[in-house]
Amino acid sequence: MNKLHPEDLYSLENYARLRPEFRAQVLAHKTHRKLAIGDHVTLLFEDRLTMQYQIQEMLRVERIFEPEEIAAELEAYNPLIPDGRNWKATMLIEYPDPEERHQALARLRGIEDQVWVRVEACDPVMGIADEDLDRSNDEKTSAVHFLRFELTNGMIAALRDGASLTAGCGHEAYTGTARVSEAGRESLIADLD
Repeated sequence: MNKLHPEDLYSLENYARLRPEFRAQVLAHKTHRKLAIGDHVTLLFEDRLTMQYQIQEMLRVERIFEPEEIAAELEAYNPLIPDGRNWKATMLIEYPDPEERHQALARLRGIEDQVWVRVEACDPVMGIADEDLDRSNDEKTSAVHFLRFELTNGMIAALRDGASLTAGCGHEAYTGTARVSEAGRESLIADLD
């Protein structure tokens, strides 16, 4: 996938004008790229459009317009765009109650290394977690992780031939499996070369 460059971004003034329409487009796009695994883990599969939105929002909120600062945002978010052979996902661990969340994050240490995707009739692909920095320690895991799923040529061919796609988690304290919808599967296939 093509990485984002400064010329791909809207100026703050243009973004202010275009934001409602662009935001609606991205939110509609994200509905097919969001997958709940049980009640408390959600995978948000990222792509160029979702990262452009994230960067635009950061520039807007932080009032960033200097070229060096824009370049820093691009450097931070471009690694989350799939490269044509993989998927990249933000994993959210969600517990609304702060005390329950605190206890769950302690119980779920290492969960980020137990998340997988599986193309029908293929072996599961374990996510490679948090390549930028560790988000877990001896006491707890983070509520947000970034995962990369590397696919083989055979898996990509099987998906294009109609194979189903599932994802799941096999942590000792949290297990679950979810099937990716047809619209989600098609959206994820578009990320592949």
